[in-house]
Amino acid sequence: MEHTFNETSVIGDIVTKFPKAGDFFKTYRIDFCCGGNRPLIDAINERNLSSEDVLSKLNLLYQETKALNEARISWESASNVELIDFIIHKHHRFLNEELPQLSPYVTKVLRVHGAAQPHLAKIHRLFHELKTELEQHLIKEETEDFPLILALDENPTDENYAKLQAVVNELENEHSHAGNILKELREVTNDFTPPLGACGTYRLVYQRLEALEADLFDHIHLENNILFRRAAQSA
Repeated sequence: MEHTFNETSVIGDIVTKFPKAGDFFKTYRIDFCCGGNRPLIDAINERNLSSEDVLSKLNLLYQETKALNEARISWESASNVELIDFIIHKHHRFLNEELPQLSPYVTKVLRVHGAAQPHLAKIHRLFHELKTELEQHLIKEETEDFPLILALDENPTDENYAKLQAVVNELENEHSHAGNILKELREVTNDFTPPLGACGTYRLVYQRLEALEADLFDHIHLENNILFRRAAQSA
């Protein structure tokens, strides 16, 4: 397996290149914030960890995440089953992992820096509003919308189409609302640009919020412009 990171890699640089490494380091109680400006091996030795174990798991996680992000489907030739499977295993999986993992970091930044920077309270509110809505939205897609699309493939009746159209209209409205929250987050964070001197956790939150925006835009595009439109045209 290719090793992108090694013992001499600087902890803060690892998290900058691979934000999910912050969650990984947290499980090993490796400080990537105040202690981020040092080689990884220093933290490994300090915690009496196995260098081989930490590096192997870190690089494996990086390669798996990279492979998932690079996955592609030919949308014109893919079936609805393939497209739905891709959306669930790439975009739904990303949100189901990222939203609960990012939440404590958003809260920590507010707790530490909120008194001096009141805009962090708005970021906290917007993120958790988005988190709650998306978690419910994903459940609705997987339990109502996607089964209806597949049912329409097998049994294209007027009744199934009417049911699907009602659900799709609701989901598209929720997509629009999520997009508006993301626009507000981008404005409040000055295009996800942390202030000068921001700590590692502060920078990590902004970086991961921007990554969340990018993934969600791709996610919504696949559903609104391909999956939902295709289902409507098949009726």
